[in-house]
Amino acid sequence: MKFTFTDKRMESSGSIRDYAIKKISKLDRFFKTEAEAFVTFSLERGRCMAEITIHNNGMYYRASELTHDMYASVDSGVAAIERQIRRNKTRLAKKLREGAVEREAIPEYMSAEDEEDEEFKIVRSKHFSIKPMSPQEAILQMNLLDHEFFVFKNMDENDAVSVVYKRRNGDYGLISDEGEVD
Repeated sequence: MKFTFTDKRMESSGSIRDYAIKKISKLDRFFKTEAEAFVTFSLERGRCMAEITIHNNGMYYRASELTHDMYASVDSGVAAIERQIRRNKTRLAKKLREGAVEREAIPEYMSAEDEEDEEFKIVRSKHFSIKPMSPQEAILQMNLLDHEFFVFKNMDENDAVSVVYKRRNGDYGLISDEGEVD
């Protein structure tokens, strides 16, 4: 597993990084190919936050834990990702087409600090390739990323640009493009 560490509002020690490598490497057994782990350590209001994101074959698994001890935050984050993987492993096998996790979808993050509109200020832009997938796969990816919505090409509707989103009642919604309008 490849590791990338980032520190925000603090400097992490070598021992916490070694501890994180040891704990997160145990998740490697779930993946067939080499995964990438992005770990961010930060201090927020005197509490320690560990954000762990694992990328493997186009799927992202993320957990963010805030405790009074950085080691406990790492432990909680690893446990949360392991629960996500175990919970969604059967969903992937049952509901998604074969090879669903074989695709590579690498988002390119880009900050747009200089872009300003007269009425609305854009503070961040993200650019990524939109891959064809089923709505079920899009919901799974949205939940793994812990986002409120997810944009994708709906393979069930001739690759129409679609958005799945989480509703307040816990259900999911789907917004689809109608196609070309004359």
